[in-house]
Amino acid sequence: MRLGRAIMAIQLFHSLFALAHAAPPSAPPVADRIGHTDPAKMRDLTAVHGGAGSMRFGPLLGMDALSTNLIFIHRGVIAPKSGIGQHFHDDCEEMFVILDGEAEFTIDGRTSRIAGPAGVPDRKGHAHAIYNPTDKPLQWLNINVGMTKSYDNVDLGDPRTGVALDPIPQFVTMRLDRSLLKPAGPALPDASAGALYRRALGPTIFSTPWAYVDHILLPPGSTLGNRTQPDMSEVYYVIGGAGEATIGQERAAIKEGDAVPVDLGEARAIRQTGDAPLELMVIGVARDLAAKARYRAETEARMRPAR
Repeated sequence: MRLGRAIMAIQLFHSLFALAHAAPPSAPPVADRIGHTDPAKMRDLTAVHGGAGSMRFGPLLGMDALSTNLIFIHRGVIAPKSGIGQHFHDDCEEMFVILDGEAEFTIDGRTSRIAGPAGVPDRKGHAHAIYNPTDKPLQWLNINVGMTKSYDNVDLGDPRTGVALDPIPQFVTMRLDRSLLKPAGPALPDASAGALYRRALGPTIFSTPWAYVDHILLPPGSTLGNRTQPDMSEVYYVIGGAGEATIGQERAAIKEGDAVPVDLGEARAIRQTGDAPLELMVIGVARDLAAKARYRAETEARMRPAR
């Protein structure tokens, strides 16, 4: 009896040891990890968070895209006279981005009309909404990052239609304006000559591990060289143009509307291809708040003028 139990214990030990030291499941090929904008796969929605009218919607990346607390990136089209009603997130942060046209953005009941391409971040614990007052469909992105991988929301039942507008937004806004870009220089040391760069939103804007939003333009022949960040994940959304992304040892073609996830510790390199510049929006999500704080300190030290 004792011998049988001993044998069973040894077998259990070896099973657990093998499980603990087994190779992790292989990640899907890079080409399969990239999210693609596909209008044919979008579905129609109405009264989103109590909003007016309708929109078309499709996921680009889900919470399994990165090991950090990126919850999702959604891509959609907001119909004329339609929008997303005002709602809260208490444990995550969102940013609505419009790629064209104009929209009425709301944060905590204050609304302003903003021309795209632009975005408005909504910190956790605050309320936001968006409405398309025009007669043209609006190309839209939604990015969500949490304190954990859990999504939460509380709808307020307010579509934010026909409301008073502030001529000057009473909240943080972000513009993806090429005229604001500057030579990358030390801010993006892995970029080749000719690359243009701007940090649109920095670490202080967000209270989750969401660390930054960058805007990059790679003219013909330009590249982002090989880089690895052990405590920072990223998503590269292709605003325009085409290129090639190398993640680890794998390469994949990328084009307008693609979202390329780069996880913690993964090497990435990107090059522009074709005749048009490759325009990118980059979302950085740190491993945790401590890693974000270290990143902020290191970035500020690197950019501090030499005495």
